[in-house]
Amino acid sequence: MFTGIITHVGTIDHIDKSGGDWRIFIQSKLDLKPIAIGASVACSGCCLTVIKKENDRMAFDVSGETLSKTIIGSWQEGSKVNLETSMKIGDEIGGHIVSGHVDGLATIESITPEGDSHRLKIRVPDALSLFVAPKGSVSLDGISLTVNEVEGSVFGINIIPHTWIQTTIGEKKVGDKLNMEADMLARYVARQLGKL
Repeated sequence: MFTGIITHVGTIDHIDKSGGDWRIFIQSKLDLKPIAIGASVACSGCCLTVIKKENDRMAFDVSGETLSKTIIGSWQEGSKVNLETSMKIGDEIGGHIVSGHVDGLATIESITPEGDSHRLKIRVPDALSLFVAPKGSVSLDGISLTVNEVEGSVFGINIIPHTWIQTTIGEKKVGDKLNMEADMLARYVARQLGKL
């Protein structure tokens, strides 16, 4: 489990595509000592398992299924990645509870400066729009965000300067895809109401 509070931004150092799956090496300033082999790290919202650590980088194996359902398949050496280590019992929940299981891809429709912040319009597949509600939570590339308004399959979010600078969202452009994870509570409520 994660909170959607990004603690570091890493860089794709190397991608080994020689097998059916990819092995991705991410370099960061994250303290790797307390991260065990087999631990989970959210990489731009995708829960991946650490399979190797060396100096200042971690390695993750990524299956074909994950490559086909997330933005990871578009990563290249030099790409920036939001990183968050998994929660421990007793940790503060500063965002909302995030599992690291990507529900689908969202697309940035517009980016508009608004004061010191940026207002983004995000389009989601129709099947995911059910889980998005005004003042509800959503995770985009692992970032816990509050939904401002919803119009059909498009919703608006406001990105404050800190988030714009400290995560990868400030490097995104109109048309870019984002990993989206719906609010866990919304998913279960929809299931109980027979909407899934």
